[in-house]
Parts: sequence; C-alpha cells; structure tokens
Amino acid sequence: MCGWKNNRTHAALLALASVLVLPLRAEPLMAYVGTFSSPLRDMLPTQVDLPPGNGRGIHLFQVDRVTGALTPSGAYELGTSPNCLAINAAGTRMYSTNETDRVGEGKEGTVSAFAINRDDGQLTLLNTVRSGGHGPTYVSIHPSGRFLLIANYFAGSVAVLPILPDGRLGAATDVKSDSGPIGPRQATNAPSGSFAFSGHDRTHAHMIQSDASGRFVLHVDLGLDRIYVWKFDDRAGTLTANDPPFVSLPPGDGPRHFAFHPNGRWCYSLQEEGSTVVLFDYDGSRGRLAPRQTISSLPPGFAGSNFCSEILVSPDGRFVYAGNRLHDSIGIFAIGATGELTFVGEEWTHGNYPRSFNFDPTGGFLYCCNQRGDNVAVFRVDRATGKLSFTGHYAPVGNPSAIVFLDLSRTK
Repeated sequence: MCGWKNNRTHAALLALASVLVLPLRAEPLMAYVGTFSSPLRDMLPTQVDLPPGNGRGIHLFQVDRVTGALTPSGAYELGTSPNCLAINAAGTRMYSTNETDRVGEGKEGTVSAFAINRDDGQLTLLNTVRSGGHGPTYVSIHPSGRFLLIANYFAGSVAVLPILPDGRLGAATDVKSDSGPIGPRQATNAPSGSFAFSGHDRTHAHMIQSDASGRFVLHVDLGLDRIYVWKFDDRAGTLTANDPPFVSLPPGDGPRHFAFHPNGRWCYSLQEEGSTVVLFDYDGSRGRLAPRQTISSLPPGFAGSNFCSEILVSPDGRFVYAGNRLHDSIGIFAIGATGELTFVGEEWTHGNYPRSFNFDPTGGFLYCCNQRGDNVAVFRVDRATGKLSFTGHYAPVGNPSAIVFLDLSRTK
C-alpha cells in the first residue's frame, strides 16, 4: 500500500515536471510593411524615384524572434501607397501616409488611422483624412500622443493633424508651406562623377519629427537645402517659426532624413544628393542646430551617382546607419565620445534601391526595404562592432517603403 502511494506520487511529480518544462507560448512580434501600391503616374517628370506600384497596401508579418525570419500574416489592401507608417506608444493604433491618393480640387494626399487588434495584430480602418498637401511621404507621432506630424513631399508643406480620443484623425490644425530659393542641380558635396539629381526642382518637405521634449518640431526641405525648426503648441496643435527658423545645408546637397542620438544632444542629417552625413549639436532649450562634422555616407574612393535614403542611430547610441541607393549599401559609422562619426564599413543590402530600414524592438536585427528589389532583407546586428550580417532571410514584398514593429507580448 505504501509502495503504491509512492508510485502514484512519483507519477504525479513526473507529470507536473513535464508541464513545467513545456515552452511558454510567446505572443507574436508583428512587422508591418508599407508599400507603393499604385503607380505615381502624375508625379513630376524630373523624379527618378517612380515605383510602379507592385505592393498591395500594408503587408503584415509575424517575426521569428530567434532567426529574424518573416512569415506572411495577411495584408490590408490599399491602392493609395501607404508608404510611411507610425504606431502609437500603446500599440493600439497605426497611421499611414497615402502618397498616391488624390482628393478634392487640390488633389491632396491622405492619412489613414487604423485600430490594431492586440490578439493577432490585424488592422481595422478607423478613418481617412486629407494630409494638408500633395504627396504625403512621412508621418510621425508627437510625444504627447495627441497629434500627427505630416510631411507632404510634392506640396512642400507640413501639417499637424489632431488624434481624437478614439484614435481617429481630425482635420489639420495647422499647415505650413515652405518657400525660398531652390538649390542647384549639382550638389556641393556630390561624389566625383555624380549625376544625382532628384529634388532640386521645387520645394520638397521630406521628413518631420519632434524632439524628445515635444517643445520643438523639425522638418527638412530637400529642394531648399534646409532643416526647419518650429515651436510647437501642444494645446492648439500649431507651429510657430523658431529663432532662427531654419539651418541651411550646403547648396544642392538635399537633406532627406535626420535622426537624434538617444542623449538628445546630437542630430545626424542625411543628404540625398550630396551623399553626406552631417552631425549637428542640438540645443534642446532653444531648438537650435549647429553643424560640427560632415562625412561621406559612402566608402572611401567611391565615384559615381548615389541617392541616400534612411538614417538611424542604433538603440544603444553607439552606431549610425546610412542608406545608399544605386550603391545599394548601408554605411556603418561608429559614434565617438563627442558624437563624431568614424566609418566602420558597409553592407550590401541584398536587393535593389534600399528606401528605408529599421531595427526590431531588441535592436538585434535590421530589416531593409529594397524598393526596386521587391523584398525585405533581414540582417543580424553585431552589437560590439555595429556590423551587419545577412541572415539569408528575404520576404517578398512589392515596392516596400517602410517597416515598423509591434510586440504583442506587451501589456494589452
């Protein structure tokens, strides 16, 4: 009798142990890829970047947290080219710029708001509103969480859209249009033999983002070779010119995107036609930029045409990554103690025309959207050296433009 009890107890313990060692089910890590999903037929003829519209809208993927591989999880089909995406801090809402949409007499682009299902990451459209200009190409969320900031590339304008309590968008609370002398066709700092010419035909607002405090909003105009700085009223959602209102880059170099260092004191600007990275010291108390270093985005000795695209600072603040189209590489730079950059190396993007790239939430993988290669390529990040190594994983996506991530294991 005693032996029977011991055997039963032993069996119960084994059963309990088998339950305890079962792997816990990890909630999905989702990736969302914005695409050009309709052709830009009515854009300006001088533009070199005219995707044929091979995408289907916003493509959804589940991410393997160990290998970085992407598994398709559906698509929210849109024929309006949702080319830039932003997710709110709570992970419950997504916003997209729709670059090829045309509404009203002014043929404005639009911005869409989506609810995110926290169980499976799927999207539900909430509403769509006008973007405040033609060809919206960039969206970011103000740190207050109550406003969207929009850059309208072909209109040369920026807009502020209120985010309503339910996540829907309201009509613009402010729209500002850029003006001034257009820069020259030849970039001051272009590589030898470069024929790169993309945006010096008119004003082109290409990116807009707040600093970490939310007190100031910066936006670039590629055609004017300027980075504008605005004071932001987070009650009214309005922009007021700072003093000075902008800082100029070398004529023709064409600032496209910028990225703040985690310390908030350094800002790195990437010039599309000049193929340079410029380090600015940023005075967050006054919203002022002061240039301190200029370095090529390309490897030493490069000659020929190149169009820069994306720039990111690694989450640990140790490296800068700069995208090069035509050269089809990502330049890697180490950040020194004073913020200055040193060229570390480059990595082929394993595709054609890298429009943008992004880190997964851990910073251990980098995902590159190869716009003309119709794929997203996955790279592992060496945290010690900053270098990238191709994992062998591709995700086929037509004309990918941007990728963002959402960890569904976070508190729902």
